[in-house]
Amino acid sequence: MPRSRTVLIAFLVVTAANLLANATGGGLAFLLTKPLLMPLLAAYLWRVSAERAARPDRLLLAALAFATGGDVALMIDGTGWFLAGMACFLGTHLCYLAAFTRHGAATALRRTPLVAVPLGYAVLTVVALTWMWAGLTDVGLAVPVAGYAIALAAMASTAATQGWRVGLGAALFLGSDLLIAAGVAEVAEVAQPPGAPVLVMATYAAGQALIVTGRAARAGTPADAPVTPATAPAMP
Repeated sequence: MPRSRTVLIAFLVVTAANLLANATGGGLAFLLTKPLLMPLLAAYLWRVSAERAARPDRLLLAALAFATGGDVALMIDGTGWFLAGMACFLGTHLCYLAAFTRHGAATALRRTPLVAVPLGYAVLTVVALTWMWAGLTDVGLAVPVAGYAIALAAMASTAATQGWRVGLGAALFLGSDLLIAAGVAEVAEVAQPPGAPVLVMATYAAGQALIVTGRAARAGTPADAPVTPATAPAMP
C-alpha cells in the first residue's frame, strides 16, 4: 500500500475519533484529535507528490498550515481567539484562491455555465449575511465576518473550476463556516440543528479532504487544467 494512502487512512481514523468526541462530549479526545487533522492532510499531499516525483503545491501546504492555526485558535474561548481563528482561515481561503487562480480559474469562470457560479455564491453570501447581520452586530463581528464571507465565496467560486471533488469540498467548507457564523450570531434555533458541532467538523473535514485529494489527483497530469463547461460541477 502506498504511504500516501496509509496517511489518508490515518486522517480518516482521526476524523472519526474527533466526530465521536464531539458527539459524546469527550473533551480530551477532541483536544488531541482536532490539531492533527490538517497536518495529516498536509502529510498526505507531501507523500502523494513524492510518489509522483513532483513537488507538493506550496500554496496548498500554506493553506493547511493556516487551517491548523485556525483549528487551534477556535478551540479556545473568547472573541479575540475567534478573530484569530478567522484570520487564520482567511489565510487558508486566500491561499486556495491563489492556487486555483494559478490553474486557470479566472479564465474558466468567464465561460458558461461556470459564469453563474460566482453569482450563485454572491447571492448565498448576501442572503446569509442579511439573515445573521443583527446577531453578528450584537457581538461586534458583523464587519469582520462580512469580509471573511466575501473571501470564502471567492474561494468557493474558483474551486468550482478545479473538478467536482475540489468544487464539492469548497462548498462543504463554506457550509461548515455558515454553521459556525450562525451559532455565533445566535439567530434562530433552526440555525443550530441538533448535533451542530458534529456537522461543523464533518463538513469541514470532508471539505478539506476533498479539496486536497482533488487537487492532488489533478496535479502534474494533462488533466491539470480548468474544468470545461461540459464537465463543470453543479452549483451548490
